[in-house]
Formats: sequence, structure tokens, C-alpha cells
Amino acid sequence: MASNYCSALFFFFFFTSSTIAVLVQQQPLLLKYHNGDLLKGPITVNLIWYGKFTPVQRSVIVDFLQSLNSPKAPVPSVSSWWKTTEKYKGGGSSTLVVGKQILDQNYSLGKSLKNTQIIYLASKGGHMRGSINVVLTAKDVAVNGFCMNRCGSHGSTRGRTRFAYAWVGNAETQCPGYCAWPFHQPIYGPQTPPLVAPNGDVGVDGMVINLATVLAGAVTNPFNNGYFQGPATAPLEAVTACTGVFGSGAYPGYAGNVLTDKTTGASYNSHGVNGRKFMVPAMWDPQTSQCLPIV
Repeated sequence: MASNYCSALFFFFFFTSSTIAVLVQQQPLLLKYHNGDLLKGPITVNLIWYGKFTPVQRSVIVDFLQSLNSPKAPVPSVSSWWKTTEKYKGGGSSTLVVGKQILDQNYSLGKSLKNTQIIYLASKGGHMRGSINVVLTAKDVAVNGFCMNRCGSHGSTRGRTRFAYAWVGNAETQCPGYCAWPFHQPIYGPQTPPLVAPNGDVGVDGMVINLATVLAGAVTNPFNNGYFQGPATAPLEAVTACTGVFGSGAYPGYAGNVLTDKTTGASYNSHGVNGRKFMVPAMWDPQTSQCLPIV
């Protein structure tokens, strides 16, 4: 069973007005705990790069992952955002460590992938417990449902070799207004100017947002019986319940009050390792039952 992550704009513009009020006014929001296992402790994140990514693009993603548990970055930091996952029942931290990196630059399965092929690619990371195998598809790879009703997903396999997996695609050329907002003009709704991507790559900076979303879902609802609201087949999870909010005062078409780099003019809301700056989405806080942006 996979949980799909749709565009921030899809949720923000097409939910009912009462739901939008929940996001903007920070009214209590309940994600029910369904008594299942969460992913806690050391977690190895194995990366399967499918298609052509430049070394710089790969370094942005890896730096983001390494930022999740780095206490050295200035605040607001990616690690302080990730620490919200510690508040979910089960206790303890989820310490993510980058493991294997597998490059499939020759498109071994072609440039149009089905869900079963995503799972097959994820299996290349191994079947170890306490790991998440993440498939990252390049900008010229089409994935079933990508840009139509999802920007990424996470799930788990069944049986003796069960493992958690996730997938995120690069939307740079296919649907940047859908899966890389707020770094691109939206495809519908209020046409506010796009923000400048903090690492200079609209597609990859959009991937960071979507990767943050599916990883938060993967640790708090790894086997479809953790924290979520609504039906298990289409759950709202730790971040998807808060989609479209990146800073305080967010409303449809406006990401919220975020920080601006005085030199580059880029927008961000968190610091990472190696001097990186990132945009991370708001996450539901189980202690306050609210979607809390990091700034």
C-alpha cells in the first residue's frame, strides 16, 4: 500500500473553504494514531538515482538528508524541523543516515515507469529492517500518476522481506507549477510571483520539499497503521495534512513568511549542513494538534 503526496497547490486550492481555514488559522487538527509501528532509532536511507542527475543535484539531496539530524546548523534548522517526529507516540528519535547510493543512469527500465517498477527499483536498496529505500527519478522520466495526482509517494512491501520505500520525481520539465511550487508559477489559482529556489535548481529544490513530505510520512505511518487522518487508502499524514504552508501567515497562493537570502534573493526557511539553505513544509505537531511552520 502506497501513500501518495500530491502538489501543495492541489490540496490548498481544492479542499473546502473550512479546511483552508484550518490551515491558515491553525485550528486543532487530529491525526489519529492507529496503534501501528513507527520507524524509530537509526534508519538507513538508501538512494536509487534513476536517470541522469548531475553531481551538484545529488549533493543537494544528500546534504538535505544529512541535515535532518545535524545539530550544527544555525536555527531555524532542518534538524529542528525533523525533531517534531519525536513527539509522535512510540517515543525516541528517528535518526536518518545515508546508506547505499545506486546510480541507474542508463534508464534500465525505460523512461516511463509503473508503480510495480518503482518498487522493483526500491528493492535494489536491500530488504533490511530499519531502512527506507528511496527512488529518485530524473526530469525526463514519467511515472504513473506523476504530475496528475502525485509528486511522490511512500509505502511498504508485504511478506517476509518487507521493507519501507519512497519515491520522488524531478518535476522541472514536466510540471514545475504543480510539484515544484512555490519555486515556479502555479498552474492554477492566484498567480503570485514564484520564489527563488535556495539551491538554484527549481526541480531539485522542489524534490527536497516532496522528499521531506514522504520521509515524514514514512516514519510516522510506515505500514499504513500509524498516524493519519481519513481513509487508509488516501491518508492525510504528518505533512500532507499541512500542505501549502511554509511560513506563518500562509494562505492559498502564498507560502507564508519565509526568510530571504540577502545576497541571492533566494527564499528558504531552514539551514542545513555545508551552508545549505532549504525550504521544508509545515508538519503536524501531535502535542498542539496544529500544523506548525518552522518560521
